[in-house]
This record gives sequence, structure tokens and C-alpha cells, in this order.
Amino acid sequence: MRIVQTKHAVVQEELLAPFGFKGGYIDELWQSVVLLANETGEIGAGTGVQSVLWSDADVFTRLGGQKGNEIMARMTTAALDAARGKEFSDPFALLEHVLPQVYEYGRGHSHPDLRLTFALNSLVPVDFASWQLFARQSGISSFDQLIPEEYRAPLSSRHSALASTPLIPYGMPEEEIIRLLEEGYFVLKIKLGADPKQNGDRSEMLEWDKQRLETVHRLAGERSSEFTESGRIVYYLDANGRYDHKDRLLSLLEHADRIGALERIVLLEEPFPENDETEVADLPVRIAADESVHNEEDALARIELGYGAIALKPVAKTLSVSLKMAKLAHERGIPCFCADLTANPWMVDWNKNVAARLKPIPGLKTGLLESNGHQNYRRWEEMRRHHPHGQAEWTESTRGIFRLTEAFYSVNGGILDRSEAYEQIATEGDRRG
Repeated sequence: MRIVQTKHAVVQEELLAPFGFKGGYIDELWQSVVLLANETGEIGAGTGVQSVLWSDADVFTRLGGQKGNEIMARMTTAALDAARGKEFSDPFALLEHVLPQVYEYGRGHSHPDLRLTFALNSLVPVDFASWQLFARQSGISSFDQLIPEEYRAPLSSRHSALASTPLIPYGMPEEEIIRLLEEGYFVLKIKLGADPKQNGDRSEMLEWDKQRLETVHRLAGERSSEFTESGRIVYYLDANGRYDHKDRLLSLLEHADRIGALERIVLLEEPFPENDETEVADLPVRIAADESVHNEEDALARIELGYGAIALKPVAKTLSVSLKMAKLAHERGIPCFCADLTANPWMVDWNKNVAARLKPIPGLKTGLLESNGHQNYRRWEEMRRHHPHGQAEWTESTRGIFRLTEAFYSVNGGILDRSEAYEQIATEGDRRG
């Protein structure tokens, strides 16, 4: 496919309340919208969520959210400049061409040790647009056909239901957690690593985490679920690299064992910083890799350290990278699941198409999809109207489940359809939500 024309815009979307993770808080997320056109006038559209704090907390700390978002938006534009006028065999080739250039641009405008995740985050809308354009000009009408044959083995399942996993961030009060439980959610993603006094004291962080887990377990402990192997509500802990050594993490897990929560933990994601090479095979829970894996080499390194699951993030690190990591993990018997990035409704269905085809994580009887955008965006309902099938039954979870009917599979969740709203946004240019 030859890219002859590109367009890019960002929409600044406000959140309902400050969103806390990685020891910090954000109050808005920028949505990036990209259009790619080939020489015959066919177009592909893609959207992305710019998450500066998630993709590189140092950028957020050093430069702030506004400046960090501006840099990431310019990186997306740099990718389009690098792709325009070039011909690519497929989306993989396009990403391989632009990624090194975009990464170097980002390093030059932020700091030399910029995390590669920051560059991948900036390329998500470009990658989605390239997959849509590739499908359109190749006459491909289904997600199953779109995935190259060598990547299909890890995506061979076809779930009729997915566990919809909400997020419990730092500031969520008990009544909100109870509301989630009463609505039927049975996999709770709990953010750990809060800095209660913003002073960097990891001992205080640990105590906060213990109390947070204890609170959630007290509220959820006696509730049941038919979709888990234990028949109970289960926990997915996300430490976002905030633990500095294994002894501190073991203290948390020993506390979980004392209160009866250890057996409920199906995943503990990214306990240590990205460059930490601590062996985790001896820990009593399944450790998942997320931010620390940017490619197959990183994934293999984590598997060799004992990591027992890989979080795939088409909405944060591109579909192209996610497919390669899924293939490697499958070949080594490591389960994968799809995690969120507070994605907009259309992006959720890109994630959903992958999650619908992955084998369940041990401890669950169905597939897993984290989705928290509906909890956080002020304009969620308006964003649903940008989705080509935004009112379809499979776009909303019921009793903690996304029901994936034949209607979902027949239209691929709408990801290959045109979104006139997003095409118009890309054409008109930047704006606030």
C-alpha cells in the first residue's frame, strides 16, 4: 500500500474525576485521530489514546501532562511524515519503518532515556489506520482474514462472552466498589503503588497497598461468580512497576495470604521497574508483563524470568506489535489477555476482537477484557456515537460480561467500517472535547 495523503487531529477529552495510577493523577486524555489514503483514494482511519503518565512517568513528572501530550502528538505527525509517499507491503512493514524515526524524535524532544512505550503509544492510531486501509484495498472483510496465517494460532478461540474488567484506581470510594460488585463484575483490576503523602516513601506505599487490598477483599470476599474456577470474585493487581525489590512484594503477598485474598489473585502485573531483572518464578501468584515488553525480545526475556502472562495492548502498543507478542507467547505456552488504556469505544472493539480469540487466563472460565473508559470519560456516550456500531448490544457489558453474538463477529465489532465522525475530526483538525 502506498500512502499518498495523511491527516491528523487530537481531541482533548476531560475525565469525570482525577484518575490515579503510577503514583500520579491525570484529569484529561488526548484522543489522536489519523487518516491514511492510498493512490486510488481508499482511506483508513484509526484512533489512539495518548497516555503520557502510563507510557513514561518520567516525562509526566519532568514536563507535565500538557507538554508531554504535545510531544506525543508531534511524534504521531512525525510518523505520518515518514510514511507519506512510501509504499509498504503491510502494516508490519509500515510500523517497522516509522518506529525508529519516531522514537529518536521523541528522545530528542523529551529526554534521552525515553521509554519505547511512549513511541508505540504515539503510533497506535497510525497502526490502526494502516490495518483498516490494508483490509480495504485487499478486499478483506473480516478480522479473521485480516490476521496473517502465521499469527492465527494464538487467536483460534471464539468466545461468546468476555469478562469485562473495570478498574479500581487509587481514589475510588467503597460505595463505588460495592456498586461495581452489585452490577455483576467478577474480575476487579486494582491499582497498587499509591504514594499517600507524595514523598516517595515505598514503606508507606506498601502499607497503603495492603489496606487497599484488604478493603476490596472485605467488600468482595463472600460474593460468588459462575465464571471463575474458584466460584468467587477474583483480583487482577497492577503495580505499574512501583515495587523496588522482591522482599517488599512478598510482604504484600504474605498479607494477602493472611486475609484470605492470595488465592483470589489471578494476575499481578508489572510489580518491578522495566529494567529490573528479578526472577519471579518462585512467587505464589501469576506475574504478568505489560509496560516492560515492547517486542518479542522483551517478551522472551520476561518469560525467561518466570513471568506467566503477557498483557497484549493493541490500544497502547499497536496491533502489529501485539500480534507478534501473542505468537511468541503461544509458542511457549504463556497465556495472554487484553488490557485497556482508558480506550474510547471504537478502540475497545479493536481490543475486543483480539480478546475474543485468546484462550482464558487460568482461574477464569471465559476470556478477559479490561475496559474502563465508561468509568472515566465525561463524554463517553457522545464518543459511542463516533463508533460505527456504537449502540450495538456487544458494546456494553451486562452483569460483568460482554456478550459476543454472531452479530459482533459478522461485523468484526465495527473496526473495519468507516466512522464518518472520526474522518470529519481528522479533516477539520484539533479541538477540545
